[in-house]
Amino acid sequence: MSVHEDEIPLTAEVVAERLVAQRPDLAECPLRILPAAGTTSHIVRIGDSLAARFPRRRGEVEQVRRDLEREQRAMAEFARASPLRAPVPEGVGDPGPGFPLPWTLQTWVPGTSATPRGLEHRATIARQLAALIGTLRDADPGERRFSGSGRGGRLADHDDWVAHCLHRSEHLLPVDRLRRMWERARCLPREDPDALCHGDLIPANLLVDGVDGTGTAPRLVGVLDTGGFGPADPALDLVVAWHLLDAERRSVLREQLRASDLQWARGAAWALEQALGLVWYYESTLPAMADLGRTTLGRLLEDPVLA
Repeated sequence: MSVHEDEIPLTAEVVAERLVAQRPDLAECPLRILPAAGTTSHIVRIGDSLAARFPRRRGEVEQVRRDLEREQRAMAEFARASPLRAPVPEGVGDPGPGFPLPWTLQTWVPGTSATPRGLEHRATIARQLAALIGTLRDADPGERRFSGSGRGGRLADHDDWVAHCLHRSEHLLPVDRLRRMWERARCLPREDPDALCHGDLIPANLLVDGVDGTGTAPRLVGVLDTGGFGPADPALDLVVAWHLLDAERRSVLREQLRASDLQWARGAAWALEQALGLVWYYESTLPAMADLGRTTLGRLLEDPVLA
């Protein structure tokens, strides 16, 4: 099933053709398209050590190439800074027959993707997340500052998007309560300078081992989707607190990071902005993402941080 209306279809035959044209040395590697593994890219596993990302949505070729090259630079920087394993970029592939856009190659990071509820009671995970976020914040952004229209700048810049999401969610969510919550969240001032952030710390982008059934306690072993790494509101990566953890473990994360009341509330605001877009958009196409949105919004509605 397509995730987006303007989705580009992809088959294993097309992947093999594009891959061999770019990297003949990989001609004998087995390929497997991972169903619905990414919201912006088709993810393809290549052998045991590589993966490819083919954009799901149509775009202008040269702009897509510039975006992918920027993402690869960010991935390389993240991999150097992160205390956990992360993909290392392996280059940008060319469009060709069967696929109209550039695509990327990167190393494969083993592990099992986290789920919204699977780790919520784990204080050790909260402490690992705090160590990850703190280490990223300590990396030097140089003269760079946040730029762009995505999450990480001014909360109020997202008013139109939030209004659209609330309108589309009338039959799905308690929109009156969520609207009041956003009205409080959007006015939160900013006290912290930009810091380097992952930018999308949702469960699917966190890899664990030792999951239930293995006999060992779960621990974080990797981070995915690192192409958005860059300077932003340091509260942005706090979204993971509401995406992944229960109230007690959120407190562990907050204490480890020494987050102020204002920074913590802005983290909740960014989580709210993100979660509002997940339920209505993915309800029929990617239920796991819709479930993440519902779980996160449920935690936010129970948390007095934006009351």
